[in-house]
Amino acid sequence: MVASLMAWAGPARATHIVGGEMELEYQSGDSYRLILNLYFDAFNGSPQALDADLTASIFQKGNNSRMANVVLPLTSNTFVSYTNPVCAVPNLSTRKLVYSRIITLPANTYNSPQGYYVAVERCCRNNSISNIQVPSAAGQAFYLEFPAVVRNGQPFIDSTPRIFPPLADYACRNELFYYDFSGSDVDGDSLVYDLVTPLNGHADANLPKPTAAMPAPYSTISWLPGLGQFNQIPGAPTLRIDRFTGRLTVRPTNLGLFVFGVRCTEYRNREKIGESRRDFQMMVLNCAINQQPSLVVQPSPASPAPYVPGRDTLRFFPGSNRCVQLRFTDPDPNSRLSLSLNPVNFTGLLPNFTTATSGSVRTPGAPDTLTATLCFPDCINTRGRVFLLDVVVGDNGCSLPRRDTVRIAFTAVPPPNALPTITTTAGPVQPLRVRVGDLVEFDVLGTDPDNDAISLEMSGQGFSPASLGASLTQSTVGNQQRGRFSWRVNCSAIDPPLRQFDFTAVTNPCTERKTATVTVPIQVDYSNAAPQLTSTLPAPTAATPIPVVRLPQGGVYTATLAGTDADRDQLLLTAAAENFSLSDAGMQFQATNGAGQARGTFRWEADCRAVNLHRDLTVTFQLVDQTCRSLPQVQRIRFQVISPDTMAVKLYNIITPNGDGLNDEFRLPDLPPNFCDAYFTSLRIFSRWGQQVYQSDNREFRWSGEGAAGLYYYLVTYTDGRKFKGWLQVVP
Repeated sequence: MVASLMAWAGPARATHIVGGEMELEYQSGDSYRLILNLYFDAFNGSPQALDADLTASIFQKGNNSRMANVVLPLTSNTFVSYTNPVCAVPNLSTRKLVYSRIITLPANTYNSPQGYYVAVERCCRNNSISNIQVPSAAGQAFYLEFPAVVRNGQPFIDSTPRIFPPLADYACRNELFYYDFSGSDVDGDSLVYDLVTPLNGHADANLPKPTAAMPAPYSTISWLPGLGQFNQIPGAPTLRIDRFTGRLTVRPTNLGLFVFGVRCTEYRNREKIGESRRDFQMMVLNCAINQQPSLVVQPSPASPAPYVPGRDTLRFFPGSNRCVQLRFTDPDPNSRLSLSLNPVNFTGLLPNFTTATSGSVRTPGAPDTLTATLCFPDCINTRGRVFLLDVVVGDNGCSLPRRDTVRIAFTAVPPPNALPTITTTAGPVQPLRVRVGDLVEFDVLGTDPDNDAISLEMSGQGFSPASLGASLTQSTVGNQQRGRFSWRVNCSAIDPPLRQFDFTAVTNPCTERKTATVTVPIQVDYSNAAPQLTSTLPAPTAATPIPVVRLPQGGVYTATLAGTDADRDQLLLTAAAENFSLSDAGMQFQATNGAGQARGTFRWEADCRAVNLHRDLTVTFQLVDQTCRSLPQVQRIRFQVISPDTMAVKLYNIITPNGDGLNDEFRLPDLPPNFCDAYFTSLRIFSRWGQQVYQSDNREFRWSGEGAAGLYYYLVTYTDGRKFKGWLQVVP
């Protein structure tokens, strides 16, 4: 339907616009959806007047400056339904056209304290409107106000109210017409309603669809003499709207088509933040007389006297009759009646009908009067107050149902209900005393004297039983609820050591929670003596807190360790190398661990593996009692391989190569020997002017000084970077 109508879209002077209103819906961030709901006369309106889009203009309220023009495409085209479809008339058919688009309202732009307004202007109205002057030339300005999107530096999120539903029905002359024009607000803001004169704006028959709206102020329509804002539709009473409920009422006295305007003002914290306007029209027709149905309430079959509202009060108490009889009828033939309930001053549980609540009267084969039974459940409890309940009968007359209401005042006391009882098999001596590792089990029993359904609950005073691994499984046996408490005590329970478990039996008679609670205290006894570590390792002293074990290369060291624990806790004996691997240093550790006892053997082969690591070899021996609060025993030992560098190095500085067999050659027999990866590299001898005169990579070198007599310098190097320097005097 939308596509076919849009093919005819374009400005026209046809009489087609019924009314409309605008909405602004918050999406997320600075994104909003701007909506125009336009109501179109589907009977009189020309399809050529159906617009494919309309332009909304946004203005700042403080100075009427234009912020943006937004083209709103047509997104929906549906018929507006009658309240009672049977009452439809062919010359009253309305379409709801929805124009919408997502827009952005940046906080750095839309921050004016005075707020903003949106307007869409379009002409023209139906030329058959009966309460304004020259309706075929009258335009419409659809208007919406909204606040700044930021206040005091913080986002101010607001979605404008939604006024609903649109009016599809007609009113009958000299009969009361009522309709719910109330709105909803997703932000929970307060909404207040009043009647306003519809806006005319700047659009006219020559320019029915402006490219953009003009800024405010907007002119209003011109009422016919004798009519105005507070007398928009001739009637007795004239058109009214409830300030807080949005209920629209009128008893029209004239036939015709009447335009009217409703404003919905939005308040937050008693401050106005926006408004929405609905521009609409109502048709008044001559209708067949529809007489009001009638309803009579009879308190009990034994009492033929009817209930008198305002005088009588029904009082329900345990054991009393809690049902009333309803008799309802209608003077009109072929009338179909329906019953409904409306609580006036209470919420929650309602009475229920035990028989049919609708039917026809005064039709062939149908009775003149219908009956129904209304029963008040035992669980209704007015708690000493008088509750008011409207019992309403409505017919199916046109244009709207006629109704009769009987307001029943009643008090009700539910039957008495005893508290449940709860016991446990935890034993008379409490608190229960347990140790870590114990399994605690006992039964919890709940019963109810009234045989109400019962359940068991478990909680902890200051803790969650589930976090400690405690559970309560339950089952129903007869009228008893049985629970099985089970808890394997673990280390998480020792602090604090006293645990108060609360067990509660719960019933919910008449949705009112009733409970009985029993507390079982459980004391967790826990203590721990430190384990004892003995060994053949050297003991620390004040002077050497970390003892040192020194071995020459090729030496072997062994030590034994033993651990005991008076509490018989599981012991764990370990040896951990600090910044190296035991095996990389030629070390081994083997331990036998158990409850209350542990043994270990440490063995070290002092070879080049340890030397080549080039680091401090410290091993930490630790005995740990594996319990809730362990008290580990630690001993640290440093291991070293004795280096040959500790031997004296003799450097010679004179030779006499004269052939006498004494001190004829230069040698260094007392250099450090090769040691693992540190070994002799070379000897170089230099003249006093820096010229190399001799070089050898044999540590057993011999130099006879064959060059010449004088002073020489020599340098000995090793692979680990060590160097030995000296001078040498050659004397002929």
